[in-house]
Amino acid sequence: MTGSHALRARAVACSGMGADDRLDDLLAFLDGSPSPHHAAASAASRLVAVGYRQVTLASDWGDVPERGFVLDGGAVVAWNTPAGASATTPFRLVGAHTDSPCLRVKPRPDVVRAGWRQLNVEVYGGILNNSWLDRDLGIAGRLTLADGTHALVNVARPVARVPQLAIHLDRGVNDGLTLNPQDHLRPVWGTGTDGPAFAEWIAAEAGLSEPPTFWELGLYDVTPAAVLGADSSLLASGRLDNQLSCWAAVTGLVAAGELPQIAMIVLNDHEEIGSASTTGASGPLLERVLERHVLARGGARDQLLRALAGSTCVSADNAHAVHPNYPERHDADHAPLVNHGPAIKLNSNQRYATSDATAALFARACAAAGVPHQVFVSRNNMPCGSTIGPLTATRLGIATVDVGVPQLSMHSARELCGTADPLHLADALTAYFTL
Repeated sequence: MTGSHALRARAVACSGMGADDRLDDLLAFLDGSPSPHHAAASAASRLVAVGYRQVTLASDWGDVPERGFVLDGGAVVAWNTPAGASATTPFRLVGAHTDSPCLRVKPRPDVVRAGWRQLNVEVYGGILNNSWLDRDLGIAGRLTLADGTHALVNVARPVARVPQLAIHLDRGVNDGLTLNPQDHLRPVWGTGTDGPAFAEWIAAEAGLSEPPTFWELGLYDVTPAAVLGADSSLLASGRLDNQLSCWAAVTGLVAAGELPQIAMIVLNDHEEIGSASTTGASGPLLERVLERHVLARGGARDQLLRALAGSTCVSADNAHAVHPNYPERHDADHAPLVNHGPAIKLNSNQRYATSDATAALFARACAAAGVPHQVFVSRNNMPCGSTIGPLTATRLGIATVDVGVPQLSMHSARELCGTADPLHLADALTAYFTL
């Protein structure tokens, strides 16, 4: 058995599904989650299928379910409460985010130029501009009608394309491509001046009787998620960052057995643009759910603070795998490899929230699950990204560890990771909930 296949086989230990089944489940999750709203809905449907019950923050939590969840736009908070939990029972949290960098459709999208019908778009997050060129793009997200009701829509077929300028008209392109996001990233989606306006077209696609008033729609590469490589050891898909971690969080929560503390996951929206929103990690959603939990068990502010003091959080967001064409961009002693387990991410300047104690906690979870783990630290002359981990830790005072599956092509329209690592992460999170 090869090294990658041995790792993949070990990743399915303690699981009722085979490796291929679990990978197929991940691929289905990715393909069914072309927007944050769809990712949240995908997570919610999986929870409902195993008996979780949805509640709202506006409802009475006097009879809060032991296994339940809150769905708020593109965000989800879900929990599994062990029998006999008190108002001071700590929480074991796993956090991830549903959003990914993309091109969002502006409110007035219809543009006609030089005989082409184009869509006016806005860059969401830190995209790799060139990765959106010459791809077959679908459109997905949420529509809002005049009465305030919502509808999800997913046009999962090639609708638009951002065409690159021919090399004959830009002879120096291979010496360095510069794209103006306002002028050069507008996709074409038709020709001439005939045809419905975008609002009318998207309404028809969604089966609505009237055009939406506003929307939150993004373009995405319609190429399905796929296993690739001569040894089937790689996984390519859009939105691996960070819907892979969302899948692992839901999978870990559902698979967890006897719980010593309250198991909870939070899938935030808007991480890629700073998390400053009602459903972002800097917003109040998670804190309100935690407080409502304590109040429902007869506690008050003091009991909430005591519960938080004993709580921990795993912030799961993908890591940078060492790139074979650019190995000098990593610290050679802390360079994560694909299919060698999730990476524990550390940064002394607190771009990650990991401490020595929380790193050891996650290492114990990996050992309990029988999966490997790695350590990632950036080069001193290389900027370090960040996650929801420091935000959650700062807002709630919960001891947090940042971890992630190593990947290449981060923030591309299509990203790449190993096939074993998502399973490793899900198994480690299952073990973390039950330590």
